[in-house]
Amino acid sequence: MRTLHPLRSAKPVLLLALAASLPSTHAQETALPAVTVTGVRPLPGLAVPLNEVAAPVQTAGGEEMRRSGALNLADFMNTHLGSVHVNETQGNPFQPDVNYRGYTASPLPGAAQGLSVYMDGVRMNQAFGDVVSWDLIPKSAIRSVTLVPGSNPLFGLNTLGGALSIETKDGFSNPGTSVTGTVGSHARRSIELEHGGSNADGLGWFVSADAYRDNGWREDSASRVGQLFGKLGWRDGSTNLNLSLSHADNALNGNGLQEQRFLARDWRSVYTRPDVTDNRATLLNLSGIRELDDGISVSGLAYYRRITTRTVNGDINEESLNQSLYQPNAAERAALSAAGYSGFPASGANAANTPFPSWRCIAQALRADEPAEKCNGLINRSQTGQSAYGLAGQVALDGSIAGKRNQFTAGAAYNGSRMDFRQSTQLGFLNPDRSITGVNAFGDGVTGGDVDGEPYDSRVDIGGRQRTWSLFATDTFSIRDNLHLILSGRYNRTSVNTRDNIHADGPQSLNGDHRFSRFNPAIGLTYSPLKSLNVYAGYNEGTRTPSGIELGCANPDQPCKLPNAMAGDPPLKQVVTRTWEAGMRGQVQSLSWSAGMFRAINADDILFVADDQAGYGYFRNVGKTRRQGVELGASNRFGQLSLGAHYTFLDATFQSRETVNGSSNSNNDRALAGVPGVDGTIGIEPGNRLPLVPRHMLKLNADYQATPQLNIGLNMIALSGMLARGNENGLHQPDGLHYLGKGKTAGYAVFNLGGSYRPESRFEYLAQVNNLFDRRNVTAAQLGPTGFDGAGQFVARPFPAAGGEFGVQRATFYAPGAPRAIWVGLRHTL
Repeated sequence: MRTLHPLRSAKPVLLLALAASLPSTHAQETALPAVTVTGVRPLPGLAVPLNEVAAPVQTAGGEEMRRSGALNLADFMNTHLGSVHVNETQGNPFQPDVNYRGYTASPLPGAAQGLSVYMDGVRMNQAFGDVVSWDLIPKSAIRSVTLVPGSNPLFGLNTLGGALSIETKDGFSNPGTSVTGTVGSHARRSIELEHGGSNADGLGWFVSADAYRDNGWREDSASRVGQLFGKLGWRDGSTNLNLSLSHADNALNGNGLQEQRFLARDWRSVYTRPDVTDNRATLLNLSGIRELDDGISVSGLAYYRRITTRTVNGDINEESLNQSLYQPNAAERAALSAAGYSGFPASGANAANTPFPSWRCIAQALRADEPAEKCNGLINRSQTGQSAYGLAGQVALDGSIAGKRNQFTAGAAYNGSRMDFRQSTQLGFLNPDRSITGVNAFGDGVTGGDVDGEPYDSRVDIGGRQRTWSLFATDTFSIRDNLHLILSGRYNRTSVNTRDNIHADGPQSLNGDHRFSRFNPAIGLTYSPLKSLNVYAGYNEGTRTPSGIELGCANPDQPCKLPNAMAGDPPLKQVVTRTWEAGMRGQVQSLSWSAGMFRAINADDILFVADDQAGYGYFRNVGKTRRQGVELGASNRFGQLSLGAHYTFLDATFQSRETVNGSSNSNNDRALAGVPGVDGTIGIEPGNRLPLVPRHMLKLNADYQATPQLNIGLNMIALSGMLARGNENGLHQPDGLHYLGKGKTAGYAVFNLGGSYRPESRFEYLAQVNNLFDRRNVTAAQLGPTGFDGAGQFVARPFPAAGGEFGVQRATFYAPGAPRAIWVGLRHTL
């Protein structure tokens, strides 16, 4: 892989070893490569040389991604980009949480999003929840990706930890036709088609199509992905116009985390089912750039995007876990008989022979006065429709001031969206295979409780609109030929409006009108004392406005349980991130190296805070969180062998005292008072580590061109352990009875091996082995209540009453990593 600058992070010992292996490095220097950065701004414009970028930017090309054997963009980032790691919380390879420096881009609504993603200048973060659906990004159409670190204000909202800029292919730079087919483990089969070309009249065209199917390595975890991309372009020397269309239609089974005892028996098992997400999206984008006289260029775009997402999730009804219900009572038996049901236990039923029969749930559905806790299953359904649209334009000037070279860019953007969100909950019962069968009972009062004396209604049906106006500018002034000052800034003004279609007014209404605005500045300085050495330092600020999901769940008097419910709320403040960056990079003959440090502090960060009800809570602004670290890297070529390494030390901590939900943490206030297994809270102290963030990341890459026809690649990903969600204080200790599991993950190292053989120019044979040594690893963890015993049987009210309450057994849930998988393929080029 070629990085824009050599951010091949490695441990210091490894970096020194690589340098020492070059006997002539002390005798001769070479200048830094004349690399041009193309993705450090959302819109195309002036070329930016590497030594004028005050940040450790990383980039990679589409050909590198193809040769890596990565399944998709997120997979490639996980194996080849420094400071990136993936949490497989959803349990599907197309639905990962991608983390960079402790900030996340996730497809899960309600997750704390901190990365912005752009494709050809179009923001891919969805307005409802700022989520990023990685399965909607067409893999075969990617020409290059650029990862820009820090809270760079030029990329607008949600750029707290970094921005990912994706450039797609066109017919001018990617001519020709190719077809690639793969088959392999877990019934994987895929086909990828690319075709591009141009003519003498300046017309260019490119089209790609990806079709992917597999059964998944876990139970009920099949994936169906279909992606289509097309681009039509025109060039006449000074003008470049492009019209692109991207479409995706996908069905993904993501079975989420699994309780530790189930994993010990069967690594492929799932907790409950079904868990299905259907995504369908279409994006139309018109963009262009024109070079004028005197170093002036103008560029702009206009886009429209439509996304429809449907989910069906079968879950345990946690309100049933402290119930003791073994058989229908007389009134329920009468109701069942009148409704035509038979076969239910009339007498003699007990905990041994009918521990939690479905008949109590069916009887509850027939009698409106029965509590919902008699049903131990829920089926949650949601449908989200979003229409996004926008305009952006900028002017770039390449000139001089007082005889000094100066590059200036200024522009404006408008992004709008309309969305409709519906959610319902159906009561059901748990089957022996842990699937959920629904009964004829829906919505009203499913979650229990009341609001101002009225039964709480868990249904959601809202419409909303979000609009953001932006002005931005950046200037690079060359004080000297080797000394450059960079100033940037962006002003954003955002409005978020929601309308409740169920509750027009009252305490449960989701109606709201919110306004946010802020100017975010940035300053950077780069200096090259030697041709082979570049030093940089920078400071920048970025913001994230609260999403509709967070604004819909921010009232302590109306707690909710996302993503299952929302409630009307007071406003939240926007998150502000301030990032400091400093480092150096250089090249000595074929050895490229880099070293840097960063510190990012979030003010008014948004956390999900505990309420008295189990699993319930609300979003609120808290004090501060901090992410800081060191990144080291090196890459070198030894004849036919190329080596690269990334090492990241990441210290991610809370910086303010807070109280959060700790019901499944053995150190919660109720457990310490002698009442284990019930609702409780934990206190966070400054310095406590953020969950799901490893302190150490090491990535090694080796590429060996054995012969002109044969190439072999090997990479390793090694991560240290992480705290589980729910263990934010780091004090959870299992007792083996009320609390199970350590509340953290173990460190791991996974190796992946790939290769290609091209006997002649038209055919290329491919092979890939992921998790070469078949190591079991987990990529995420969370504490939560469990409804099963050690034998996998559902158990309600597992403990005697303590302090007047019945406790629930709590456990650690893990996201299991995929076992060894082998794929082979054939690529034919025309």
